[in-house]
Amino acid sequence: MTSDAVVVILAGGKGTRLAPYTTVFPKPLMPIGDKPILEIVLRQLRHYGFRNIVISVGHLAELLVTFFGDGSKFGLNIRYVSEDRPLGTMGPLTLVGDLKGPFIVMNGDLLTDIDYAALYAHHLSHGEEATVATVTRQIQVSLGVLEYNALQELLAFKEKPTTTYSASMGIYVLSPTVLDLIPANTFYGFDNLMLDMLAAKRHVRVFPFNGLWLDIGRPEDYSIANETVQQHRERFLPGLGPNGAT
Repeated sequence: MTSDAVVVILAGGKGTRLAPYTTVFPKPLMPIGDKPILEIVLRQLRHYGFRNIVISVGHLAELLVTFFGDGSKFGLNIRYVSEDRPLGTMGPLTLVGDLKGPFIVMNGDLLTDIDYAALYAHHLSHGEEATVATVTRQIQVSLGVLEYNALQELLAFKEKPTTTYSASMGIYVLSPTVLDLIPANTFYGFDNLMLDMLAAKRHVRVFPFNGLWLDIGRPEDYSIANETVQQHRERFLPGLGPNGAT
């Protein structure tokens, strides 16, 4: 599949949770094995047929621009938009321009083996304004939990219960119609967009995903990511040849 769709990659954050590494190095350039996080993402996108990339940069932007350039060495067309100040996850979309068809928006510091083409096709087939890729996560409460009524009478007791949630993966497909909700030059996040769309009764659909997904926020997450990518290299780098090209 070859798509003319634009993919907007958010790479302007400071990555403060990974400090001190990210003090002098942007998180998307942190190496996972022998490749930076963002290079793995870009190779995946190319494998699934996406060529037109916009990278939103801010913190240490010059390092990202120097490394990835115009994208030609990866078989991509890359251009950049610059956040003079943090604009959140959706605010940078007002800088992109020329978003005439459905486009992908994603964080530049996550790793997954999701099929981006399948996600995009899912969005097109349902005709929604927004599609959110989701992953299931379980959170365990480390305490005994009591349930009681208004008379303070005990109704139930659960020892260290586990709750299951569907969480956003930080990957979205949006139709251009949502752009009218995003204010220019204003910090505006994914949470703001979802709440505004729900309030306006705009159409949002989810894309449940059951594969590998890594949120590289803390030093311990970074260590796990390195181990996981090494164990499942063919899943994170599909089609990678012996010479390093896809």
